[in-house]
Amino acid sequence: MAGFLRKVGVQHMDVGVHEEADPVSHKKSPNYAASVYLGDLLVTCYSLYSRNRTFGNMIGKGYSVKTAQLEMNMVAEGYNASKCIFQVNNSIGFQMPVAETIYKILWENVKPSAGFKHIEGILV
Repeated sequence: MAGFLRKVGVQHMDVGVHEEADPVSHKKSPNYAASVYLGDLLVTCYSLYSRNRTFGNMIGKGYSVKTAQLEMNMVAEGYNASKCIFQVNNSIGFQMPVAETIYKILWENVKPSAGFKHIEGILV
């Protein structure tokens, strides 16, 4: 994710590093890796109450996207976000194999087992 942010021009992404506030303005430089959004991302991934995690678990168990959406009766924002990140990555020429595979699983009907085998071949 840091590589993606750098590719689109975002600065100040040192994980766990907090700069001292400016002595005059008392403002800190933005640090996207230490922001509140990182906490939200972690909750989305790990909380048993996360709609995105629930949706992903259902897809992993073999539910179709439509069936999972109907069963949940809630919106899992990650479904549409996966398409957006795929399109942005294509437009800027950035490689994100995990995001690309998630897109293919959700939007191109690639079986999760085949998608993760593909990721394993790239990352391991």
